[in-house]
Amino acid sequence: MPLEEALERLLAMAAAAPISERERLPLAECDGRVLAQALISTLDLPPWPNSAMDGYALRLADWTGEPLVVSQRIFAGAAPEPLSPGTCARIFTGAPVPLGADCVEMQENAEVQADQRVVFTQALRVEQNIRPQGQETTVGEEVLPAGTRLGPIELGLAASLGCDQLEVVRRVRVAVLSTGDELIEPGLPLGPGQIYNSNRRLLCSWLARLGCEVIDAGILPDDLQQTRTRLAALDSVDLILSTGGVSVGEADFLGVALREEGELVLWKLAIKPGKPLTFGHFQGVPVIGLPGNPASTLVTFALLARPYLLRRQGVEAVQPLRFEVPVGFAWPKPGNRREYLRGRLEHGRAIIYRNQSSGVLRSAAWAEGLVEVLEGTTLKEGDRVNFIPLSEVLG
Repeated sequence: MPLEEALERLLAMAAAAPISERERLPLAECDGRVLAQALISTLDLPPWPNSAMDGYALRLADWTGEPLVVSQRIFAGAAPEPLSPGTCARIFTGAPVPLGADCVEMQENAEVQADQRVVFTQALRVEQNIRPQGQETTVGEEVLPAGTRLGPIELGLAASLGCDQLEVVRRVRVAVLSTGDELIEPGLPLGPGQIYNSNRRLLCSWLARLGCEVIDAGILPDDLQQTRTRLAALDSVDLILSTGGVSVGEADFLGVALREEGELVLWKLAIKPGKPLTFGHFQGVPVIGLPGNPASTLVTFALLARPYLLRRQGVEAVQPLRFEVPVGFAWPKPGNRREYLRGRLEHGRAIIYRNQSSGVLRSAAWAEGLVEVLEGTTLKEGDRVNFIPLSEVLG
């Protein structure tokens, strides 16, 4: 199945099963969470006209070229008196503009005479260097829509509106399973034919960054009955996320269990790495089965599982930023699947890691992003491709 079709179907199924539960949290606990209710401004921001400069506030009609007396000094946080006619006020950045003033001139364009009166050396205009009331937002305006992922900027904006709590979507509960008798956890001695389980740590850390509640369901042995039993015990989660056991090998039992006690919606993608991806349901619980090779796990989670999880939380913008760059390598042999090469940018050109095997996670540690090579495409140096920064998908 082409990537676009698989993603469209996954997102449609995610939208049909949204996480509806909400919780109200202190602002300090909302980083990485998804806004459940639109943030509506309850005040004008700024609440009053204020000065954009250190300088002098005056009424333009009072300036005839003669020096003006400084009638008051206004600091940020002060409550100024109305401006006395025929005078100016010394004012500092962020301070409220006094009633009656319609202009602020920066101090660099003002000369203070020996008698402390002020002369302005440049032409003036009404409202210059004044931030008007409600410049950023006004009462009743939607500032952030529901479905916004909250980061430092969004939390700072909420704080500027006086919010100390926000209503957010409940965390998605994701059970992470690894499959395969060959897997063993780090810290234990390796036996014959065994490898350390890297996908578990990769996915658990990644899911935590996405604000998910992670249930570590351990390693699933290559046994059909145990697969059924272990899957059935995960009936309280929002998603079962597994790695391995989804291809056509004799010991790949996840697909068998889904066919027998649920449904298998997707199987086989026209991408490389990551062809053997499964999506289905086991006794009503959604299941995404990622390939077992670590680079395949990374690519399919980034391009499919991550958008699915975000859409379950109501996020609309789930696709990562991608941009065109010239390549600094040749790709002479066209493939029949779309390829996602681990690469980085050097001198404005994409280069790729020397070993693109789906089992080599080191390629992703070296890389800065994914280089997208379309199916049926050859490349020569200088041709352009899409580049997806890893920073776009890792959080």
